[in-house]
Amino acid sequence: MPPIRRPADLARSSAMRLARHKADAFRRETFALPRVQAREKARELFRRFPKAAYQTEIESWRVLPDDCIEFTVRRLPSAD
Repeated sequence: MPPIRRPADLARSSAMRLARHKADAFRRETFALPRVQAREKARELFRRFPKAAYQTEIESWRVLPDDCIEFTVRRLPSAD
């Protein structure tokens, strides 16, 4: 039988999950641009922060109204 979870237990586990998320070493930037400019911006970021050195990647993206693209780029703050 699983243990009974009290509100304090739930608060503690939520705080621990949040702390782990904040400890993430990656930097994230979100952009919302028209499709052509979004493509250019992504290419520029990959040129400035190569995937091999910064682990750069498009973390998420979605199409907004008026053919705009919102995307989040994730990368390490510095190359090792």
